Amino acid sequence: MHKALISGIGVVSAIGVGRAAFADALWQGRSNFGVMRRPGRQSAESAFLGAEIAALPELRNGRGQPYRKLSLSTHAALATADEAWTDAGLAALDPQRIGLVLGGSNLQQRAALLALDPVREQPWYTPPHYAASYCDSDIAAWCAEHLGVQGPVWTAGAASASGLLAVVEAARAVVSGELDACIAVGGLSDLSHLECQAFRSLGAMGSAQYADQPQRACRPFDTARDGFIYGEACAALVVESVDSARRRGASAYMAINGWSAVSDASRQPHPSQQGEMRAVGQALAHAGWRAAEIDYVNPHGSGSPLGDETELAALRASGLGDAWINTTKSLAGHGLTAAGAVETVALALQMRAQRLHPCANLEQPIGGARWVPAQGSPARIGKALKLSMGFGGINIAMCFQHPSQFN
Repeated sequence: MHKALISGIGVVSAIGVGRAAFADALWQGRSNFGVMRRPGRQSAESAFLGAEIAALPELRNGRGQPYRKLSLSTHAALATADEAWTDAGLAALDPQRIGLVLGGSNLQQRAALLALDPVREQPWYTPPHYAASYCDSDIAAWCAEHLGVQGPVWTAGAASASGLLAVVEAARAVVSGELDACIAVGGLSDLSHLECQAFRSLGAMGSAQYADQPQRACRPFDTARDGFIYGEACAALVVESVDSARRRGASAYMAINGWSAVSDASRQPHPSQQGEMRAVGQALAHAGWRAAEIDYVNPHGSGSPLGDETELAALRASGLGDAWINTTKSLAGHGLTAAGAVETVALALQMRAQRLHPCANLEQPIGGARWVPAQGSPARIGKALKLSMGFGGINIAMCFQHPSQFN
């Protein structure tokens, strides 16, 4: 068995494009919520709150020509995968020993709505490229072509746990020895107004109670929370074998020590404390750690009234009540399929800096926990746990360790 670590990261979000800008926003506790303006995000009557990316970097193909007419999800995936590839220095590796997994499914709902609405009455004018571009695998293929990845390329969907599942899948491929490195991309979930309305009707997406103060709307673990607030985001992480990284002198953000992905055997959207506890317990067992050794937990923390209560209860019952906790979604919003990957990037940045970003809008916490204060905090982060949950009873936990402590 091979050991694995994170040797490169890339991220785009509404609070920062690129890892440096994203890190600065985390340390400053900045958010960027407001009424969403992208075409297709609002119906005639709606005013859904969220956080949208201002601009993505221009990318060029192998002939030096800029890419044209990329979908939002494709452009974000290319930008983050390119940044992570460069950060890790993967050009030095055999491309046949590099893989790529895209976390997410049904990523381009808004793009599909905009493409098909004009031809609903004349379907024979449907653009031919739609036959390939509606597939999530097309986004993964764009990344593979751009980077020259020649190992396995695939997609993995797990609702809002997709981003973290991609990291798990990449780790499995590297630890098994199949690959020297694998890029895990948490795909940008491009919602249309139809998905926003469905989430709102389900009670999952936050209401308009903070319509006149959108920066206060995203409130994970606060008593005034009433659902998630969407945030456009995408992230990529390079999972590489320790042997490969050491051979070429690559540095690491953190090591991967263990993981678990379990099901509640339910297709319902509600959470399960027992399922979350099983994921935590199995991940710790895989790492060979005790709960008391965990310094920091980056939770799912979506702002769901039931979900946050359940997660906090699961953490306490799992013996993690003394670990630091903050809420990346309170700043960046809920990226849905991208969330687990974006928050793992946030974890990596915090572990490298030995500094925890603040929680926003945590004015009246729902229960006892060691919350990171509003101004953030220096902290010793040797061992950390990341949690992600998804509709349909999906629970995922991963254990990460500071590279200086890794054998």
